[in-house]
Amino acid sequence: MALQALLFDVDGTLADTERDGHRVAFNQAFADAGLDWDWSVEIYGKLLAVTGGKERIRHYLDHYNTEFDRPAALDDFIIGLHQSKTRHYTELLNTGAIPLRVGVLRLLKEARAAGLRLAIATTTTPANVSALLKNTLGEDGESWFEVIAAGDIVPAKKPASDIYTYAMQAMNLTEKECIAFEDSENGIKSSMGANLKTIITINDYTVKHDFTGAAIVMDCFGEPDQAFNVISGDAGDKTYVDIELVNTLFERN
Repeated sequence: MALQALLFDVDGTLADTERDGHRVAFNQAFADAGLDWDWSVEIYGKLLAVTGGKERIRHYLDHYNTEFDRPAALDDFIIGLHQSKTRHYTELLNTGAIPLRVGVLRLLKEARAAGLRLAIATTTTPANVSALLKNTLGEDGESWFEVIAAGDIVPAKKPASDIYTYAMQAMNLTEKECIAFEDSENGIKSSMGANLKTIITINDYTVKHDFTGAAIVMDCFGEPDQAFNVISGDAGDKTYVDIELVNTLFERN
């Protein structure tokens, strides 16, 4: 079957949102709540092994801050912190402080021009996705994507494959018609769990992750005047990701 759709992760794939976006917003939410918690770059890198912001807070309490006097309504406490964090994160996005990664905008435009369908498959909240797309693609940014599968829309988050399965079902497509774009080990476990060929662009937090089975692993999508570095896989004579290379990787056995 021919390639019909490109399915994108968000955080770390479309934009480097983690270190200077989500981490900063979490710390601002903690300060608002009168907590002395501070997630350093190093600690946050470890917490990224857990997908989902609310799940990350709980993991932090279970493994890094076990002496914290937990409130009786812990679930509500965590939800409140996460909602505050989301507000701070969207405010950061509104300042334009978090741009798309190199080559992302060009690739999205090429895909649309080629008649390919686009979708989002992410564990981040819908509000975070909306804010990023509006502030990088314009007010109609969300309309570029036929399906935005995000947050708690499925019960099991990455590395479970549920979010990709949901996105494909919503588009009435199968794994034989789609390709995924990811940046992390949990991400590729999720996409490959849905039997999707997967293109990986690493970032500072995921450079040492295991990407066994990826169609290709690169440091970025690249641009005509800014070549990518291929870490594993074969890009032929290509120096940046375009639709021709995406199709080649999709069709490759």
